[in-house]
Amino acid sequence: MGFIAFLKTQFIVHLLIGFVFVVSGLIINFIQLCTLVLWPINKQLYRRVNCRLAYSLWSQLVMLLEWWSGTECTLFSDEATVETFGKEHVIIILNHNFEIDFLCGWTMTERFGVLGSSKVLAKRELLYVPLIGWTWYFLEIVFCKRKWEEDRDTVIEGLKRLSDYPEYMWFLLYCEGTRFTETKHRISMEVAESKGLPKLKYHLLPRTKGFTTAVQCLRGTVSAVYDVTLNFRGNKNPSLLGILYGKKYEADMCVRRFPLEDIPQDEKEAANWLHKLYQEKDALQEMYNQEGVFPGKQFKPPRRPWTLLNFLFWATVLLSPLFTFGFGVFASGSPLLILAFLGLVGAASFGVRRLIGVTEIEKGSSYGNQEFKKKE
Repeated sequence: MGFIAFLKTQFIVHLLIGFVFVVSGLIINFIQLCTLVLWPINKQLYRRVNCRLAYSLWSQLVMLLEWWSGTECTLFSDEATVETFGKEHVIIILNHNFEIDFLCGWTMTERFGVLGSSKVLAKRELLYVPLIGWTWYFLEIVFCKRKWEEDRDTVIEGLKRLSDYPEYMWFLLYCEGTRFTETKHRISMEVAESKGLPKLKYHLLPRTKGFTTAVQCLRGTVSAVYDVTLNFRGNKNPSLLGILYGKKYEADMCVRRFPLEDIPQDEKEAANWLHKLYQEKDALQEMYNQEGVFPGKQFKPPRRPWTLLNFLFWATVLLSPLFTFGFGVFASGSPLLILAFLGLVGAASFGVRRLIGVTEIEKGSSYGNQEFKKKE
């Protein structure tokens, strides 16, 4: 094992990375709070500033994937589709099977220059999570309780507010509503059978309300829907902890572009279109499992240096005073100061671990276990 590979396995290094992310995130959140004064003066300037502040935080996670673990992301698509990336407003539909599927999606948004302006329909609980939820709040992310009767007006209002967004945005939708597990899949397929819908092998039954509402509200703003089907070579099931330990994965993403005018305007027909799309996604996954590749030409967009440079900037700014402070504490010889410092380190370790836990499948929501039993 080389020295760099050894460092990647050390807890103290992980703690320092987590410290940089958490403290820089809190600083960014404070700056975002200050930018609220721009909203009544110049809304578009507020949005552009917050896109760049969000980029400074999210790109640290992308750096871990691209530079720390060296994970490779390959696109399977066609040249005409790839040429549109980063040049239009789009809705992204991504399967929700892996702990780091969002991170692979962020990597693609970074390489095509739309990471800071990327959007998502997020569960309301995340609004109260420091860094993640707080950053999303200033980015005008649409939060929902995932109870359509309560969410309808909030979601419609939030989506319509994005109609004049000044930066190209990729709006991510996890139409399955929750991450894939065997228990949720079994319940979901029981619902499919009761509704007379074809069963899916690799996906949960898509929940259509969010998709049809997004299409209706963003029509005229969004140009297309990108369907993204993600898988990892070697049947790997990567995790954020694995990335933190420097494990390298190979992600394959099949991307298909559907012009928005090709999607029916009628809600019921649009829902049927989505169900058909998921049947096609299931067939793509079956093909991948059998042949090891998706159809289409392979593209490997080059990683950019900005994520690494951004992290090095924050590490330089934050770790230098931390080391100076820590040395001073131990040099003082005061047991009280040393215990307080170690307690702070322990609290930071706990906080980083809780943030990582947000991504873990086994700690995901129970949404689906009960909700899939209800009619949409």
